[in-house]
Amino acid sequence: MQRGSDRLSVHRDDEMKHELKGMLRSGHPTRAEEWHDPEPAADDDPEVWSGPVGGLGSPASLERVRMELARHLSRAAFPATPGELARKLRRRNAPGGLVDAVAGLPREGRYETVQQLAKALAGGG
Repeated sequence: MQRGSDRLSVHRDDEMKHELKGMLRSGHPTRAEEWHDPEPAADDDPEVWSGPVGGLGSPASLERVRMELARHLSRAAFPATPGELARKLRRRNAPGGLVDAVAGLPREGRYETVQQLAKALAGGG
């Protein structure tokens, strides 16, 4: 049964499946022309989490750190010490750099919100 919302014909759909079959089986591009392949990451590209790119005290880095923390920690995680937060991040499969950064904070610290934790990690407090 043909629905009006299909963008491709059955023949084009089969053709696309055939084109992708080799790549799906091998795990790498199988085309002879290089320009079809996506460009690999450069050596000097910044990593997703290895520290703020915009400088330690910049608002952009604070926002980036806060957003990454909020992806892995809920409001129920606070208030907590750095050790407790690092354990929660590990359980939620957070990036290793983020877990190490939180675990490296002073043990006597206690954080009430994600914002406080992000400021401490970004060097603002």
